Amino acid sequence: MKLRHWILALLALFAASAFAGEPGTMLKADELKAAPFRDAKTVGKLASGDKLDILKQQSGWYQVKRGKQTGWVRMLSVRRGAMRKGSEVTGLAGLASGRAGTGKVVASTGVRGLSEEDLKSAKFDEAETKKMEAHTVSKDDARKFAGQAKLQSVKLSYLPKPEGAAK
Repeated sequence: MKLRHWILALLALFAASAFAGEPGTMLKADELKAAPFRDAKTVGKLASGDKLDILKQQSGWYQVKRGKQTGWVRMLSVRRGAMRKGSEVTGLAGLASGRAGTGKVVASTGVRGLSEEDLKSAKFDEAETKKMEAHTVSKDDARKFAGQAKLQSVKLSYLPKPEGAAK
């Protein structure tokens, strides 16, 4: 496994702590679960447009608080930040819910949680980069870990360049 893969994995771990107390809005009605699993006990219901606080993220779920209720809801049901007045479901959230374009979406993937504004206002932070780099491991340590976990290396071919792509 290459060093950049480890770095991406670590970034995902750090991202989970970035949500504490962040406001959110329900994009669609969904069940509030006791644990971050589809078959977990339902502890409440959330309606489209409900305001809530995002406490943390685990896998494809947010732990949220609405009023006195706390539970887990699927990430695709929540928009991070406050919903703007009169806003519609657009972008990746619209694609993922089948509410954008033709509605014939079979599958979609992408980075959740970063808005266009977030990306435009992003700035280099040397201190955070150094924190992240402090968690890097050597190639030998990574191989040892993979061996202990009985992970196997898989070689994947790159996709061909699209026609007309710059060389």
